[in-house]
Amino acid sequence: MTLQTILLAVGPGDADRTEELAETVIEVAAPADATVVLAHVFTQDEYNEVLENLEMDAESDQVRPDEVASRHSTIRKIQQRLDEAGIDYDVRGDIGDHGSTIVELATGVAADRVVVGGRRRSPTGKAVFGSTAQEVLLSSPCPVTFVRSAEDAAED
Repeated sequence: MTLQTILLAVGPGDADRTEELAETVIEVAAPADATVVLAHVFTQDEYNEVLENLEMDAESDQVRPDEVASRHSTIRKIQQRLDEAGIDYDVRGDIGDHGSTIVELATGVAADRVVVGGRRRSPTGKAVFGSTAQEVLLSSPCPVTFVRSAEDAAED
């Protein structure tokens, strides 16, 4: 299967793994000359908080989730790495439940691969469904690559 579109979905917990996420998506996208859809999914509360932190007017017609996502530090760090690697990308922002919204985005952009970050979970945590990464792994319309932070990987 040829990769044409890779969805790299980030959220509020991914600030500590931007380098790992960027490296993973570059390794997958570069050989295939694939386009990356770099998406930040916000819950409504997270979105409102980011608007406030960026001093953006929530009532303005100019404020859209794509614009808010493009100004978010996690997205900007990954954009810089993708630019350095010569990877084509589009930035998307969306508001909703993290897991189901990522799956909807993957379907909507006809992603051939989804890349998401996640944390090490305790044995009890593994038995309980509900994490974003787990929902994406179980519901994605295409293969999913799960990326842990270097700190989590070092604990193995």
